[in-house]
Amino acid sequence: MCGIVGFTGEHQAAPILLDGLSRLEYRGYDSAGLAVRDGEKQPEVIRAKGRLKVLAEKTDNGVAVLGTCGIGHTRWATHGEPSVTNSHPHMSDDGNVIAVHNGIIENYQELKDKLIRKGYVFHSETDTEVAVKLVDYYYKKYEGTPVDAINHAMVRIRGSYALAILFQEYPEEIYVARKDSPMILGISDGESYIASDVPAILKYTRNVYYIGNLEMARVRKGEITFYNLDGEEIQKELKTIEWDAEAAEKAGFEHFMMKEIYEQPKAVADTLNSVLKNGKIDLSETGITEEIIREISQIYIIACGSAYHVGTAAQYVLEDLTGIPVRVEFASEFRYRKPIMDPKGLAMVISQSGETADSLAALREAKELGVRTVGIINVVGSSIAREADHVFYTLAGPEISVATTKAYSTQLMAVYALALQFALVREKITEEQYEKYIAELQTIPEKIQKILEDKERLQWFAAKQANARDVFFIGRGIDYAISMEGSLKMKEVSYIHSEAYAAGELKHGTISLIEDGTLVIGVLTQPELYEKTVSNMVECKSRGAYLMGLTSFGNYNIEETADFTVYIPRTDPHFTTSLAVIPLQLIGYYVSVARGLDVDKPRNLAKSVTVE
Repeated sequence: MCGIVGFTGEHQAAPILLDGLSRLEYRGYDSAGLAVRDGEKQPEVIRAKGRLKVLAEKTDNGVAVLGTCGIGHTRWATHGEPSVTNSHPHMSDDGNVIAVHNGIIENYQELKDKLIRKGYVFHSETDTEVAVKLVDYYYKKYEGTPVDAINHAMVRIRGSYALAILFQEYPEEIYVARKDSPMILGISDGESYIASDVPAILKYTRNVYYIGNLEMARVRKGEITFYNLDGEEIQKELKTIEWDAEAAEKAGFEHFMMKEIYEQPKAVADTLNSVLKNGKIDLSETGITEEIIREISQIYIIACGSAYHVGTAAQYVLEDLTGIPVRVEFASEFRYRKPIMDPKGLAMVISQSGETADSLAALREAKELGVRTVGIINVVGSSIAREADHVFYTLAGPEISVATTKAYSTQLMAVYALALQFALVREKITEEQYEKYIAELQTIPEKIQKILEDKERLQWFAAKQANARDVFFIGRGIDYAISMEGSLKMKEVSYIHSEAYAAGELKHGTISLIEDGTLVIGVLTQPELYEKTVSNMVECKSRGAYLMGLTSFGNYNIEETADFTVYIPRTDPHFTTSLAVIPLQLIGYYVSVARGLDVDKPRNLAKSVTVE
């Protein structure tokens, strides 16, 4: 995901823009740029390919660029390769309009052809340059205000965008437009800030506005005015970000990923306690009533990446506890297969950012089909949170590392809470069982902490696997869901080829890939499936595999089969995902460190996928 920052105020803009962009580095980028304006003078535009430090060196850390109003951008290449020419900001032919953009303009070629016929010249391969020159075209054609010009452009553009725009005739002002790409606007002490994500401006303000879909804003020093698509002024409520700036810092850890792994006990406890009142789960803040719960005929869990793996684990838990049929869907596939949904069903959309493009589109598809929706979301005020019928907020706080850890764990806790309350209301479990399950959930944070205290042994094992070529994770039932997340953690931060398989499927082709020394990690936390998975591990061992077993204390003696064994504290089998995933996160992290890789910013990945 690209990053946007903007500032207008009394201070010099360039150092603030560079600082804000540095706090968005974790989202992935391949080039960066600034446009800074000093009063009536023509803005100075500086762009650089590569890491932000290249741009910082070009500008002497911003000191060499004078001006109190500006916009900045880190680009993640979509249209056009990474290069200085393709990096943002882009400008119109005469410099009248300068802008940065997140998102994808789907009809950019059609618009580009029109603008070429009107005499515009293009220098980059980007869709962003098309948007800039389209705004310039309408500004000059209708001789109106910036809002008029942006309004006309928004009507013509198909796709997603968050735009921050400077106009030559409006010094010290920035104009913003948004459709399906995240953007927040902050204000403090007579100065105003723009960012595509909260960490960029937390250092400066926690008072923000959320700009809605198909809305615009005029940003002046300490003053922000909002407009709808018709150019009419609209009112917005100022919100307070509860995170503090320190929450988005490393706090002495070498990497954000490890810091966030260590924050899991607190994040999980906070999420559970947010709905736990007097020993019972209270969903009143979500708006999910007992009447709604009783009417649910089907649950559709829709998500991407790690959130999809949460959904896979949740499917086993929800079906077993509530008796409600559950279907887990990739958000990226959901709307393209013309889904058939029961109007009495519940669509559960899981997303850390609340801005995941495919998940947001799937949410809208479900709503169009008349299905009730609930978002399990970490970011207050995000698009999915605003558009879902109900929201269960996880309390992970800011998650900076691209590889999710604490957001995944809080999402698990959210679905556990929903499952227990649904089961009680639908009379699938007794009050006694309900209380026992809740008591067990309350032990999860402490048990996670216990696993973290034994990390040195995992570090030793991971160092031995740093040169592995292939890793296979296997399990059955919930253990298969755990394997999926463990495999993803391994591949995304270590770049080792890794796959997860339902253990019983090995014999249907995959076992042909096992050879001497191949690492196979067997997950065995479900007592009734233990022996079957052990048999599958033995089959791998007979073909030369090196085995690691991950199981619970007191289940069985896996050490007779595995070459290396990791134990987690015992818990109810429904909730083992919350514990078993912790060693797998740590192993992925330590393998990456042993390989000398950038753990927090793995190649080719972005934190939030806000375009298709």
